[in-house]
Amino acid sequence: MKKKMNGYLMAGLIITGVLLLMTLIGAFYTPYDPTVMSAREKFNAPSFAHLFGTDNFGRDIFSRVLKGSGTTVFIALSTVVIGAVIGTAVGAVTGYFGGFIDEVLMRMNDALTAFPSILLALVVISILGPGSRFNLILALGIVFIPGFARVTRTAFASLRDRNYVESARLMGASSARIMLIHMLPNIFSVLFPALTIGFNNAVLAEASMSFLGIGVTPPDASLGYMLSEAQGMIVAAPWYAISTGLMIILLVFGAGLIGEGLQRSGNSTEL
Repeated sequence: MKKKMNGYLMAGLIITGVLLLMTLIGAFYTPYDPTVMSAREKFNAPSFAHLFGTDNFGRDIFSRVLKGSGTTVFIALSTVVIGAVIGTAVGAVTGYFGGFIDEVLMRMNDALTAFPSILLALVVISILGPGSRFNLILALGIVFIPGFARVTRTAFASLRDRNYVESARLMGASSARIMLIHMLPNIFSVLFPALTIGFNNAVLAEASMSFLGIGVTPPDASLGYMLSEAQGMIVAAPWYAISTGLMIILLVFGAGLIGEGLQRSGNSTEL
């Protein structure tokens, strides 16, 4: 059983590591300028010269996928950081103190959860203004707060009456110290899988928003926006949609395997 769990984690780390390395390289180097057009090279099929072929403007799709992946990964990671930091703080406070604080903050959390995530993101973007990657990050970050808050609240509520927490209180440790030093490290086995799931959802959310035209817009490019472009060339250049869609699938699949491996390892440790 242990080998199988390590297999999930190892496969996820390899897939995600390779994709992130490609994304990092793409931030500094691409075989072609992803924005340069060439009428003579439009709709070229995949070849050694153009690994993923070219689009209707003659742009190298492989170079665009590298750049677009960087944008998508940046948005997804930033979204998860915002959601995790704020959500974990809210969940820690409500789970540790309970009572009136728990009631007020969790009702606010439930109010956010009541809205469909895409609809809530649309409302925030309509207020902040579309077309900016930073507005998209903020909108999606707000959407992800309730999920992390619920996970953290449940974990903290189960730990607040443990002996080591009571001992820390009796020794005069402050509530902030107890939560940060004594309790937070003990929920990492729950928090890390939530982070990988959050990353997956953030990649899909960014792709969905950009596909609908309310996320990343030119001159920036993301995998979602490129997939929207590829929709109009599905017959003339099917390699555009295939390469872009495959990149999204692999990002989600790799992170999902990491989350599954971590979750299974945590369950094994508890047993």
